[in-house]
Amino acid sequence: MTVHFIGAGPGAPDLITLRGRDLIAASPVCLYAGSLVPEGVLAHCPPGCRIVNTAPMDLDGIMAEIAAAHAAGQDVARLHSGDLSVWSAMGEQLRRLRALEIPYDVTPGVPSFAAAAAVLGAELTLPGVAQSVVLTRTSGRASAMPEGEMLENFARTGATLAIHLSVHVLDQVLATLTPHYGPDCPVAVVFRATWPDERVVRATLATLDPAIGHGERSALILVGRTLGAGDFAESRLYAGDYDRRYRPVGTDPRFPGTGA
Repeated sequence: MTVHFIGAGPGAPDLITLRGRDLIAASPVCLYAGSLVPEGVLAHCPPGCRIVNTAPMDLDGIMAEIAAAHAAGQDVARLHSGDLSVWSAMGEQLRRLRALEIPYDVTPGVPSFAAAAAVLGAELTLPGVAQSVVLTRTSGRASAMPEGEMLENFARTGATLAIHLSVHVLDQVLATLTPHYGPDCPVAVVFRATWPDERVVRATLATLDPAIGHGERSALILVGRTLGAGDFAESRLYAGDYDRRYRPVGTDPRFPGTGA
């Protein structure tokens, strides 16, 4: 028996890995975060599968379901939205599973920031503009931010920011970032990326209306000069005179005889 933690992707039911799909299909029990995981993903569950929406449950209740499946020798597909490596509450579940000596594995999923970038048709790292992406959030009731991870600290780097779970305090985010990025810096807010009701708002830090975030929580804020940038250097990776292992250039290439 194994508990399979599976990243169910950002919203569209087909944005799930083949491994995740196959594990769901092979598991007689499925626990899914119903507030964020689309029901379309459940179509991969086998006939007779016990499907449990964990949205209204606390951690003890979730672990009780897993323990019951373990006692019955049944694999569990544990579905979380996006990817499990960030803000998934997987860590506390794994800690309890280790204490109970219940086997588990983890299958990654498409994270929300990657889905939002795809919706925008944007590369978040561009030569000479930004080479780092910071995944962060603002403090909330469930989790406070450590003192060293305040938004203004990340803003000082000039990196592209992917700010999660913060659209409800958009006015604070704009006020914090504008002194560091400038009022003309591009910003995009992507609501429910890849869902049928997906919505995108593009603006600058100066022109974005903070009111768009009222009553919303499941949206991603992307900030940085790479958004919509047109004047940037081309990567050296594909330059005709760039000597590389698979494309030797010149009479004395760095990796002679390794091209294919």
